[in-house]
Amino acid sequence: MSTPLTKATPGSERPSLKAGARMLYLLPLVISIAAVLTACGKDEAAAGKGGPGGGGMPPANVGVVTVGQQAVALQTELPGRVEALRTAQVRARVNGVVLKRLFTEGSEVKAGQALFLIDPAPYQAQFDSANANLAKAQANEAQAAAQAARNKPLADAKAISQQEYITSVATAKAAAADVAAAKAAVVQAKLSLDYAHVYAPISGRIGRALVTEGALVGASDATQLALIQQVSSVYVNFTQSANEVQAMRRALAAGQLRSAGANAAQVEVVGDDGTVYPRTGKLLFTDLSVDPTSGQVTLRAEVPNPDGLLLPGQYVRVRVAQAELPSAVLLPQQAVTRGSTGDTVLVVGPDNKPAPRKVKIGNAIGNQWVVLDGLKPGEKVIADGFQKMFVPGAPVNPVPFNPASAASGAASGAAPAASGAASR
Repeated sequence: MSTPLTKATPGSERPSLKAGARMLYLLPLVISIAAVLTACGKDEAAAGKGGPGGGGMPPANVGVVTVGQQAVALQTELPGRVEALRTAQVRARVNGVVLKRLFTEGSEVKAGQALFLIDPAPYQAQFDSANANLAKAQANEAQAAAQAARNKPLADAKAISQQEYITSVATAKAAAADVAAAKAAVVQAKLSLDYAHVYAPISGRIGRALVTEGALVGASDATQLALIQQVSSVYVNFTQSANEVQAMRRALAAGQLRSAGANAAQVEVVGDDGTVYPRTGKLLFTDLSVDPTSGQVTLRAEVPNPDGLLLPGQYVRVRVAQAELPSAVLLPQQAVTRGSTGDTVLVVGPDNKPAPRKVKIGNAIGNQWVVLDGLKPGEKVIADGFQKMFVPGAPVNPVPFNPASAASGAASGAAPAASGAASR
């Protein structure tokens, strides 16, 4: 007996047709995704097989400094004060009233130039009186000398007593003494008259007048009238710790340092704003004693100052080279990372992979550090291009360090950062 076929209803066929249509529509999309994933897997496999920079990137270019040893002068920066080479206080040497000021305040004056005029009338009168007294004394001397000359033959002939002759000779000598005293009085009166005209004792720059016309000045208290200072060359007085001086001497004796030779006498002057004075000076002396109150040793240098840029009393910093390291390493300061645990640099190895290295840092010479220990000649230290090293320990491409290009790159990098900060 045959089983009757079930008659399909028209609505029962529609779900299967719709599912099949969807599969046909999604099939191309599935195939595309599979192709992309396959390609990515091939790229990652190729990259994992060894691109030179890791991750398929080429090695980063970094600026390196090749380590070399050289003699480096150790400069010490110390505080100091400027002092005029010569200073003269112009003071009154006679009593009187100031009649005139004969100079321009703040100008250059020459030695012997007239500066002030004190009323000379009283001293002119004294000078005239002294001359008159001198003339009178000279007349008395002539008369006494003539009388003694006349009495001599009379005394020889016994025409007058010997006592009378001796008296005439004594009178002549007393008259000669009066003449000498009168001449001294004339000289004194002339000096007082000359002192009424006040002259510059030295050449230099004169400051403001400390008295005005009509002021009464005196010789007893030596009234100060003005101040003249020579500043074409100036002294710079500075101090250094006695402990530092002793430590340097011990290092010199042990051979760790050596004398800087002729350069030891050269000093540089630095202003408050960090500006280095264009002319170097020479160290004159180091004091042999230590100040018991501060424990400092005083030093003095002489610096040419033809432009008058250094003023007496000005505070400056003094850089002086007193010794030098015979074999030292210099590195740009940007190549050294300083921290609480020590100072480190990145050294490029034989496989061009950078590795950190601890170093010992000494003094700063300009924009460079003196490296005392931790590096060997010929090693390459990274000084520029740190921002290009995305993967730590990845190989790099070392190129010679160019300070000029590094500075320009830092400046150009700072400008976009500033503009980005402004936009935010």
